[in-house]
Amino acid sequence: MITNGLRLKSLLLGTLALCACALGAESPKVAPAPAVDNPKTAGPMQTAVLAGGCFWGVQGVYQHVHGVHNVLSGYAGGDKSTAEYETVSSGGTGHAESVQIVFDPKQVSYGELLQVYFSVVHDPTQLNRQGPDTGTQYRSAIFYADDAQKKVAEAYIKQLGQAKVFDRPIVTRVDANTGFYPAEAYHQDYLVQHPRNPYIVYNDLPKVEHLKQLFPSLWRDEPVTVAMAKNRE
Repeated sequence: MITNGLRLKSLLLGTLALCACALGAESPKVAPAPAVDNPKTAGPMQTAVLAGGCFWGVQGVYQHVHGVHNVLSGYAGGDKSTAEYETVSSGGTGHAESVQIVFDPKQVSYGELLQVYFSVVHDPTQLNRQGPDTGTQYRSAIFYADDAQKKVAEAYIKQLGQAKVFDRPIVTRVDANTGFYPAEAYHQDYLVQHPRNPYIVYNDLPKVEHLKQLFPSLWRDEPVTVAMAKNRE
């Protein structure tokens, strides 16, 4: 079932995307590896929560990252009572469209996930928007799970700023993860299930291709879907 907000997004962007997809999405910025990072060591699965615009594309990118075991689209930054698509789309809940990434710390580090985040997932200099989507629910935000993640995130943002990787200041917020709430089922694996959706073609498929080109050591051909993750449980 497609809600009014989802239908409106597709209708408004469909014609534009079909006409402009040949031009490609915004070029990626290749961020250097973080100077401060958690070491790759064997241990229990870890979780990262990141917000970088519409969760369809963010989920789609991380589903192709080696060492990632599951990626859920959802909401973070607000209360559980308002964690619902139509309500979050109003822009007044405090939530941001986010993804929860479960990863193996021996195979991929938290810093590497952030390197992908700043390089190909989104533009961290856009305040409360990404591409055609506007509102605080599309803000750039890192929701850290512990002090170690906070340290890596804050140090990396400072490093990128000092290196002037971007032409404008980074506006990414670093906030404590006070709760992540999975989005509705029809939002999960959206890029995998709807690769011909004009919005996906123009805004998100180029990000996946940039990941493959710029980070071959992190690339996995087969995306890890929510369904696959459930089957492993």
